[in-house]
Amino acid sequence: MRKPDFERLRKVLFLEEEPDCIPFFELFADKEVMEAIVGESKYSSRLRIDNDTKRYFESDDNLKELQRYLAISIRFYYKLGYDYVPLVVPSLLVRDNQLTTVDTAELSRGKRTWQDEYRGVIESREDFEEYPWPDLDQIQEAFLPLYKFVRDNLPEGMMIIAETPGGVLENVMWLMGTVPFFRALHKDPVLIRRMFEKIGALLSFCSKLASEMDMVGAFAMGDDMGYRTGPFMAPENYRKYVFPWQRRCVENVHKHGKPFILHSCGKLDILMEDIIKYLKIDAKHSFEDSSYPVIEYKKKYGDRIAILGGIDMDKLSRYSTTEIREYVKEVIRECAPGGGYALGCGNSVANYVKLENYLAMLDIGRKYGKYPLRI
Repeated sequence: MRKPDFERLRKVLFLEEEPDCIPFFELFADKEVMEAIVGESKYSSRLRIDNDTKRYFESDDNLKELQRYLAISIRFYYKLGYDYVPLVVPSLLVRDNQLTTVDTAELSRGKRTWQDEYRGVIESREDFEEYPWPDLDQIQEAFLPLYKFVRDNLPEGMMIIAETPGGVLENVMWLMGTVPFFRALHKDPVLIRRMFEKIGALLSFCSKLASEMDMVGAFAMGDDMGYRTGPFMAPENYRKYVFPWQRRCVENVHKHGKPFILHSCGKLDILMEDIIKYLKIDAKHSFEDSSYPVIEYKKKYGDRIAILGGIDMDKLSRYSTTEIREYVKEVIRECAPGGGYALGCGNSVANYVKLENYLAMLDIGRKYGKYPLRI
């Protein structure tokens, strides 16, 4: 097991010289995967890490469950050779517009939820006024105990990567529902503007709060902005509503000399110049070989931003272990020379990927990821 050292990841994020070896990066890992890796039984059927986080802080018992989850997270990331532990700033945004079905993954959580595209918690200006928006003090009070717990239990060499609870566009679309959101985009721009202002201010506060903390080494925002074929909206709508708030978050992080990571699914080719020049992110995460492959993005943008992850989720789920090992070698050969690259999944360590393939990916990274590269 290699010794954790956040400096190697920091060098990658800031496009400095090659580190001693290729660092690993994931936005998050599903708790079922973490439990399996650290040998922990399913310790809490009651705890679901989703967007309705407000209820987690309603009692001491819930806080203890969160601490147990964080303790397993620390063990997981340390055991596998990561240089950090991710920690999400709680949003406290309550929503019930989600659908549920049986989770058929091998490491099943029982039920899986996803966004109800046709129904929102906020679909009108009246809904906006009546919604129980959290105040900033509540967010801070919820985050600080979690931060202190992770800080006090971090192994030597590791730091925290703080993360927003979803992104600017994501939270607006989650609260409104996809169809009501696009309807309002054309019929009620006042509501759309107010939604982005409210969500943008909350996430800006999250970025400021977390980046001020001493053991936070970097900040990440997950904000899916597109389909496999292109962005959700015309570029001018991103420039009008989304990018200004994302940029404010980036500026808050940069004020403290820390790097900003953007995770965003979708083929964003026509937005990349805005993302790099206007937002001024330091690193991009989330890639998919069938639409926006990591090797292609490394060639196009690797001299301007760090490229993270990219081991295709479909291949991690369906390839044989022999096939995945050869594929990971190819990605390392193409993306790692010169630095500016961290190895990891194309999206997240989801509970449906083959566990043996995920571990094989990391094994190849350890074996062939030492600089100077010989692969």
